[in-house]
Amino acid sequence: MKLTKTLLQLVIASALTFVLIGCDRNDADAPAAVPATVPPISIMTFNVENLFDNVDDPGKNDFTYLPLSEKQSDEHNAVCGEIEVERWRDQCLNWDWSDAIIEHKLDVIASVILQVNDGRGADIVALQEVENLGIVERLRNEHLAAAGYGPAILIEGDDLRGIDVAFLTRLPLAEPPTLHQINFGAAEEKRVLDTRGILEATFELPDGSLLTGYAVHFPAPFHPTEMREAAYRHLNGLRSALPADRPAFAAGDFNTTSVEDRDKAMLERLARPLWTVAHEVGCDGCKGTSYYARRDDWSFLDMILWSPASSSGENATWALRADSIRIANRAPGQVRPDGTPWRFEMPGGEGVSDHWPVVAVIETE
Repeated sequence: MKLTKTLLQLVIASALTFVLIGCDRNDADAPAAVPATVPPISIMTFNVENLFDNVDDPGKNDFTYLPLSEKQSDEHNAVCGEIEVERWRDQCLNWDWSDAIIEHKLDVIASVILQVNDGRGADIVALQEVENLGIVERLRNEHLAAAGYGPAILIEGDDLRGIDVAFLTRLPLAEPPTLHQINFGAAEEKRVLDTRGILEATFELPDGSLLTGYAVHFPAPFHPTEMREAAYRHLNGLRSALPADRPAFAAGDFNTTSVEDRDKAMLERLARPLWTVAHEVGCDGCKGTSYYARRDDWSFLDMILWSPASSSGENATWALRADSIRIANRAPGQVRPDGTPWRFEMPGGEGVSDHWPVVAVIETE
């Protein structure tokens, strides 16, 4: 009994000594807290080339994207007959935009998006040439369900073709999105109807700070250079109006050809003063995202522009990671045998899009 009591006294004394030493220890001797790691954020821009459903939307020029069974009327033939370009007129008359074709197109688009970020897709995806919210939601729910994207972000614009820009993202929205119509000045009304607004959305980053993104699809190259200049200036004005501690990006189809950039110094005058052009600081050896066969010419029509916060504030500073920037063109059907983008072709549905996506990653410094 004495031995047991002695042992018990020793245990109590040792425990008391440990507690007293622990309480007396200087805080500087304590192990340093391991800072929480802020995960990087990936951004993709992808022109999906005419992602339409096959239901006629009043007020939109979507006659090409209907089932062949609904193209037999005199009214439809008359509408198609007014199209001046023979190839487009033939598409309007003879393409069978069937349910099966739509499902296939959605599937190949999803395969392109999921080729990045270990099969999850980019954290933010800017899309161009989508008809409406419904078709983007089909893409999200039926073909990208594993990616975990929230509800698609799309605000209907006034483009006569019926194509819009949109966002898919896993990040929470910090405020309602806005579609900014571009002021093209004295441009002809008919030309203005063939343009899209700038979609602005502000996302909450993993560290609690905010990131504003702009999804864009500038006027096509056959429109005057002045229209794209006006679009760049409008975008720059939106970015300049943001709070100083807000990083921002613009992603989309800027429709600035290599020839126009060379002759008009578009990026030098209208992008580089305010933005970092992602593919110019990374993407070594990349030729471009779009190919124009008539001139045997590559262009970066599709770009990601990055603008860091001008002051860091209380949150970590986000920066563009140069070694992350690349063209995402390794999904099946994206590349023709000659090494150029493989546009979606009818009637069989070969290819994916006449544009390749660009991907970039931002991270805390």
